[in-house]
Amino acid sequence: MTAPALGSLRWLPAAERPDLLGPPVAAALPGLPGSAWVAEIAEDLADTAAFSEAYAVPLAASANCVVVAARRGGETTLAACLVLATTRADVNGLVRRHLGARKVSFAPQDVAVAETGMAYGGITPVGLPASWPVLVDAAVAAAELVVIGSGTRGSKLAVPGALLTALPGAVVLDGLGQPLPSVPPAPDLATAPAPAPVLSPRERVPDDSDVGWGERPSDVSDDDRRYLEDRPPHWGSD
Repeated sequence: MTAPALGSLRWLPAAERPDLLGPPVAAALPGLPGSAWVAEIAEDLADTAAFSEAYAVPLAASANCVVVAARRGGETTLAACLVLATTRADVNGLVRRHLGARKVSFAPQDVAVAETGMAYGGITPVGLPASWPVLVDAAVAAAELVVIGSGTRGSKLAVPGALLTALPGAVVLDGLGQPLPSVPPAPDLATAPAPAPVLSPRERVPDDSDVGWGERPSDVSDDDRRYLEDRPPHWGSD
């Protein structure tokens, strides 16, 4: 097998370096079709933007795995979404409709880590619980090679997109990855209107700008409170 040429990293067959993989990932890889490669990285560069800049791997060659919690009828289930790093998962639209959920939000960090057995920032679709839906954007599935997490922050995997469609529970969805919002140009200070007065926290109109995308502001009088406050009692217990 010829090692891929992706950025400045030295890629090795993943089967030769199980020490670089999270335990669930190492256990799952032998059962999957196709080749998988692993490269060691600095743990503090595991986040996609920092990784891409440090190792010259284009964002379009990387995929992010997002763990979401879907709520319906008083029950909460977990799922994973895999989209290119140049996009974001359509959690409140396509994901919610596909899972038939009333509400979908990002899973809390401690829940995602406990349920996957992987390090936060290194969670990957390979090795997830078999009961989880794994929603794969069509662009990821079509990629000849895509960089994903390895279950740890100290390495990355490179796998064919087709391999990800063979994962347990995998479903390919067109339009799962939506374009990131464009950044508006900086205003011309010479012609810009005077800024609006800043309201105090007590006066500010409630909105969703202070909470995670896919969630709603907490309100103890609302029975649809943030998932973190209302998760099943067995999560987080010893």
